Amino acid sequence: MSKNTTVDISAKSKNSGGYGLPSSTVRYLVGSSSWTIASQAPSTATKIAARPYSEFVPSSYSSKSPVPLVIALHGYSSSGKQLESFVNFKAVAEQRGFILVSPDGTVDATGNQFWNATEVCCSFFSEVDDDAYLISILDDIESKYSIDLKRIYFVGHSNGGFMSYHMACKHSDRIAAIASLAGATFLNSNDCAAKNPVSVLQIHGTSDATILYNGGSILGKQYPSATGSATQWATFDRCSNSAVPRADKLDLVTTIAGSETSILSWNNCRNGTEVELWTLDQAGHVPALSAAFASKVYEFLASHPKP
Repeated sequence: MSKNTTVDISAKSKNSGGYGLPSSTVRYLVGSSSWTIASQAPSTATKIAARPYSEFVPSSYSSKSPVPLVIALHGYSSSGKQLESFVNFKAVAEQRGFILVSPDGTVDATGNQFWNATEVCCSFFSEVDDDAYLISILDDIESKYSIDLKRIYFVGHSNGGFMSYHMACKHSDRIAAIASLAGATFLNSNDCAAKNPVSVLQIHGTSDATILYNGGSILGKQYPSATGSATQWATFDRCSNSAVPRADKLDLVTTIAGSETSILSWNNCRNGTEVELWTLDQAGHVPALSAAFASKVYEFLASHPKP
């Protein structure tokens, strides 16, 4: 190649689902030290084409009436399809009239799908920008359907819970509420730094041996306890009341007798937001959820739109 020739260079990662998004193109002048950016990041359409997602639209949908949107995020090594089998949100989406989106994370070096949520969980040395990908999904859905912009919600299990917290932290202007089952937020509140209030539901089993109820670490990096995650958001939301235990309990796990789930609530928060901690006594990381679980979670979300 002759000197002073201009060469454009880009790269794509490869996983079991095919090729990932192309990197920004860099332009190199042969024989010099000149490197420049030749193109911008991939467009929304390019991102969606590279990583398609599953969507469920209820039969009652009409473009004349804006509907809520729930984006459900699977755990590490799982998938959107497996999460739906675990939680069964589609039945609730049909009954309550919201659109459900179930995307998949990318595949890591060990062949497991993941979300690059926080420094703790679960990129494990990957730099994939899942934040940009999920926002591109949000933009795509809003361009295709009539979405109630005051009722955009994220729900996640484990790694998906971490990612739901990430999205609430970084996009508190667009997200009304999130629910995290066996996930956690950033350990350092400065890494979150949400600028707007978001309602938060933290759900966690006391016998979870993967993401510990009382907090723990992954590869030496710490994550907060279930109470710590909820308390951090009560602070962001400026809840003026201390946590109050509710008298009623829920029966959400089929393998545990009785109503095992106690509720701690922080209310009187900014813009009508609320924070709740649902503690599943003796439940593990992947509890046998009852048919009422998805419905109860959506009840919390639906009760907390943006003002």
